Amino acid sequence: MRASSQTVRDLPLLAVAVVWGSSFLVVKHLATQETAVAMLVLRFGLVLPVLAVIARRALRGLSWQEWLGGGLLGVILGSVFLLETYGNVNTSPTNAGLIISLTMILTPIAESLAARTALPRAFLAAAALSLAGVGLLTQGGGIQAPSTGDLLVLGAAFVRTAHVLAMSRTKAIAKTDSLSLTWVQLAAAAAMFTVVSPFVGPSPLTLAGSWSAGQWLLLLHLSVLCTLFAFLVQMWAVRATSPSRVSLLLGTEPLWAAVFGIAVGGDRLSAPAMLGGVLVLVGTEWGRRATAPAVTAPAAVETPEYV
Repeated sequence: MRASSQTVRDLPLLAVAVVWGSSFLVVKHLATQETAVAMLVLRFGLVLPVLAVIARRALRGLSWQEWLGGGLLGVILGSVFLLETYGNVNTSPTNAGLIISLTMILTPIAESLAARTALPRAFLAAAALSLAGVGLLTQGGGIQAPSTGDLLVLGAAFVRTAHVLAMSRTKAIAKTDSLSLTWVQLAAAAAMFTVVSPFVGPSPLTLAGSWSAGQWLLLLHLSVLCTLFAFLVQMWAVRATSPSRVSLLLGTEPLWAAVFGIAVGGDRLSAPAMLGGVLVLVGTEWGRRATAPAVTAPAAVETPEYV
C-alpha cells in the first residue's frame, strides 16, 4: 500500500518531466525567428492572470524590496527564455533538450566556485563526460562548428545557472512565498518581451490573429501544462515527497525531449551524435547524484524553467 501511494505521488512529477520534454518540439512547431518574442508574450499573457488570482493574497503582502528583487530576477529569467527559444528555433528539439540539461552540471560548478569549495571527483568526471557528449552531439555528420542554435541553448544553460545562483543569494527574496515570487519574475520577463517585440517581428496581437486553432492548442500546451501545471505540481510535491525524489523525476526531462524529438519530430542523429546524447544523459544524471545533498533541495521550489 505504501509503494502504491508513492507511485501515485510520483505520477504528477513524471507528467511534468514529460510535458517539459515535449515543450522543445512544441516550440519548434510554433515559433519562428520572427515570431519567437511575440509568442513568448502570448504564452505568458495566458498564464499570468491565472497565477495572479491564485497568488493575490501573497502578492499584496510583498515589500518593495521583494518586488524589486523579483523583477531583477525576472529579467535574468527572461534572458533564459529568449536564448532558449531562439536556440530551439535554430537547432533540433533533441539537441535543445539535451544541451539545456547541462544546467545540472553547470550549477554545482558555479556554486562551488562562489563558495570556494571542492567538488567530488565523481562529479568532475561526470562533468567531463557531459561536455564530451555535447561535443559529439553537435557534430552531426562530421567535424564542424556547433550550430547557432546549439550555442544559443548552451548560452541559456549558463544564464539559467546564473539565475539559480541569484535566487539563492538574493537576500531580499530569501523568505518570499514561492508562488508570488514566480508571478513577479514571469511578469517582469513578460514586460521585457512586450517592450522588445515591436523591434524584432510582428506584434503579439498580429500574431494571435494569424494563428490557426492548432497553433493555439500548442500555445495552451506551453502555458497551461508547461508552466501552470508544472509549477503547481512542484508546489504540491515539495510538501508531499522528498526534494531528492522531485529532482530525480524532473531530471528525466532531457530524456523525454530526446524521445519526442526522435519519435515524433523526426530528428535523425548520426552514430557519433547518438553516442553524444547518451553521454550527456549519463553524465548529467551521474553529476546530479554525485552532488545530490547540495543541489536537490532548491530544485523542488525553483521557478518553472522550460518553454
